[in-house]
Amino acid sequence: MKMIRVISSVVLLALCVVLAHAQKIDLYTLKNRNGMEVKIINFGGTVTSISVPDRSGKFADVVLGFNNVDDYLKPHPSFGTAIGRFGNRIAKGRFTLNGVEYKLAVNNGENHLHGGIKGFDDVFWTAEEVKTIDGPAVRLSYLSKDGEEGYPGNLQVTMVYTLTERNELKIDYTATTDKDTVVNLTHHSYFNLAGEGNGDILKHRLKLNAARFTPTDAGSIPTGELRSVKGTPFDFLMPHAIGERINQDDEQLKFGGGYDHNYVINGRMGVLRQAAVVTDPSSGRVMEVWTTEPGVQLYTGNFLDGTLTGKSGKTYQKRSGFCLETQHYPDSPNKPNFPTTTLKKGATFKSTTIYRFSAR
Repeated sequence: MKMIRVISSVVLLALCVVLAHAQKIDLYTLKNRNGMEVKIINFGGTVTSISVPDRSGKFADVVLGFNNVDDYLKPHPSFGTAIGRFGNRIAKGRFTLNGVEYKLAVNNGENHLHGGIKGFDDVFWTAEEVKTIDGPAVRLSYLSKDGEEGYPGNLQVTMVYTLTERNELKIDYTATTDKDTVVNLTHHSYFNLAGEGNGDILKHRLKLNAARFTPTDAGSIPTGELRSVKGTPFDFLMPHAIGERINQDDEQLKFGGGYDHNYVINGRMGVLRQAAVVTDPSSGRVMEVWTTEPGVQLYTGNFLDGTLTGKSGKTYQKRSGFCLETQHYPDSPNKPNFPTTTLKKGATFKSTTIYRFSAR
């Protein structure tokens, strides 16, 4: 265990776990003046903890995960991880770029999911503390080599996790490539604003700034349609409890086992705008999601099944957490009508997502 060093309002705690292949896991703890705390490890670019106050000032960890670092090295449903090169699904693990067909690793039925068998959630990132005008931060970098999981080009990726004095976790993504490729980066925390392990999230109230969503086939691949949410259980333009309509007799809900769908965020892509607001009535905690991305995936923990034990010692049952994954739309490389995910040689991909916390 290394000595704790205080740098500005950063507390850097390095927890070194030496592995058989001589790599180590470092744990970084960011704190702001309000007492909010975020913990991040360099394996998978994983957020292991976000501690925020409720309406009474009581702090709780609101993301699902594990107490033991070793558990993050075992298979798990991407608790808190970075996702890439391509978040969400690519149909049959294939796409064509510049007249060349690329075959990716297939790891979700016949489809490619979240970067493949060894995606960005399963690699070691180079981490360093940085000072920003917004607050304490950690910069994570990774070189995804040409051909990794089937993707073309050497892709250099940087993520900066910043904890601001406004109780925000801000994630800034940057990527460059030496060959035309496709990129879709996102973050995969499972949230429970009542506190991780504290029941399900069905009473959480959700508002989504999205008038359309992308319906899918039975394999969760978008059909290409941008469908209006009006008159459907996917309408969260006004706040609704997540569980209010989740069991309705709706084909799309049956396909996903609940909500597992991409929403088309209102407003102009590339401009930071509010995508979602979630409120937990019991604690008063509120989380806003702001992003420059065109879409956000709502996932309601439909495949959690009680086999994993979390930080509180409680098992994670079905729907004990929700995800709001800011992103480009799934299967975009195969859908010309979707916003492009192509990153040209010499160009720079940039994206920002903010998770802002408060209580009322």
